[in-house]
Amino acid sequence: MPSTSNIAAFLPKLALERPHAPAIVFPQGRDSQGRRAYTHLTYAQLDRESDRIARGLLKIGLRRGTRTVLMVRPSLPFFALTFALFKAGIVPVMVDPGLGLRQLKTCLAQAQPQAFIGIPQAHAARILLGWSRDSIELCVTVGRCWGWSGPTLAEVIALGEAEGPAVLADTQPTETAAILFTSGSTGVAKGVVYQHRHFIAQVELIAATYDIEPGEIDLPTFPLFALFDPALGMTTVVPDMDFTRPAQVDPEKLLEAINDFGVTNVFASPALLQAVSLHGQATGTQWRTVKRILTAGAPVQAQTLERMRAMLPAEAQIHTPFGATECLPVASIESREVLTETRARTESGAGVCVGRVVAPNIVTIIGISDGPLPTWADVRVLPAGEIGEIVVEGPSVTAAYFGRDDATALAKIAHGNTILHRMGDVGYLDGQGRLWYCGRKSHRVELADRTLFSAPVEEIFNPHPLVKRTALVGVTLSGVRQAVLCIERQDDSTVTDAQIVDSMREISERHPETEALRHFLLHPQFPVDVRHNAKIGREKLAIWAREKLQ
Repeated sequence: MPSTSNIAAFLPKLALERPHAPAIVFPQGRDSQGRRAYTHLTYAQLDRESDRIARGLLKIGLRRGTRTVLMVRPSLPFFALTFALFKAGIVPVMVDPGLGLRQLKTCLAQAQPQAFIGIPQAHAARILLGWSRDSIELCVTVGRCWGWSGPTLAEVIALGEAEGPAVLADTQPTETAAILFTSGSTGVAKGVVYQHRHFIAQVELIAATYDIEPGEIDLPTFPLFALFDPALGMTTVVPDMDFTRPAQVDPEKLLEAINDFGVTNVFASPALLQAVSLHGQATGTQWRTVKRILTAGAPVQAQTLERMRAMLPAEAQIHTPFGATECLPVASIESREVLTETRARTESGAGVCVGRVVAPNIVTIIGISDGPLPTWADVRVLPAGEIGEIVVEGPSVTAAYFGRDDATALAKIAHGNTILHRMGDVGYLDGQGRLWYCGRKSHRVELADRTLFSAPVEEIFNPHPLVKRTALVGVTLSGVRQAVLCIERQDDSTVTDAQIVDSMREISERHPETEALRHFLLHPQFPVDVRHNAKIGREKLAIWAREKLQ
């Protein structure tokens, strides 16, 4: 633990303990023999560089608490800038650029940033589309200015001077550290207010839960997870990939980085692991140095876990932490328990087991409500085995969304001086205290005589060899609410769509969870979220299904 609550305090500590160890390694083209070339920053260099940037930012007028958009591609400057902002107590505002121009404008209007640090393309979009025109006062360009005002990052670094005092604001545990936007997979993305205590709690929970040791090598295929690496004492090897399209990753490039540096830890979305595992099954690829994979963002199919296990050393582990931007990790399960025990229940309609609750978090299942529940007195606690809303109390649970009092009211419950988070997911606790995920609350389909939940229904069909994935949606036809199963098929030209539908119908009649299904529709490619490429856009599918059935 650092001596101050500032999350950046881990960096100068490591710079003293392991000054020459690489902190960030970044791919930088290839040499004349076709071998991958890399550039890097050691812990000491990252500490000095972020200090220098922090001093320069303060000199141009940014201040502790200044909300500052950071729109820079994963790179050495991205990491140095992020730690510089934390060190100075400046509040980074981070939004996935893949959200789309309309969502980006909405998110930035919510955040009301006072400064903007970005690459030239981001500044051009800011000016042309009027992003936060009324609130932004200072701009910094990472690269060359294309005619707008404000210094470049190079000029900021020059102002910070090579030698100068270390920068580390004495931020308080409850002081705002960052505003991180959700993936926007179920509506408009919301800015989660992170306090420094939330980041520190996450670091402690992740390190303790997964036995991460200083000196490990991490390959994070989600850039924000890499920001935990210095706090965990890990070296970050940035992969050569498009971070907005993890499902389209080139597995050979990941393998190259793993073999070049002896990567021990990988953080990846289920969609990326599916692509990698299919490639591994076809080629016999082995990730020989990897001892741990963490995968989150959506449920992981058991077939993907089986294929990944075949690519890893026998003692390696694959963990699927359950959580959200608002609180992480909440629960976790290892692949062996899934494959030997919970998989059979999942494929019979029990939902997806996401494991045991990570201490000291407390998970409670409450009666489903679509309205606010201001205090714990408004809550109806459900017994084990009954499906309801998942509510979490714990040290990493955030308290609010920035500028969205309406969303905060819907997602938070006051219990004395404690704020609990409503995950927006439904599930239940079993007799062993394990948490089972049954889908998003907003994705449940309420019929006249029953309620269907997405995960229990879909996981009955997903193991079918001709099915890539399925999605349950509800549509209203002639005034009657009906359940529809949308199907994305595997590539197999020898089987017709009609044959797949017949097979799905036959399966549905064998299970009480699915016997209410009446409609089965083949969809060419499901819409998915931009962050993990794994969360299915069921809202869009529902519109499509209604149009197909009318």
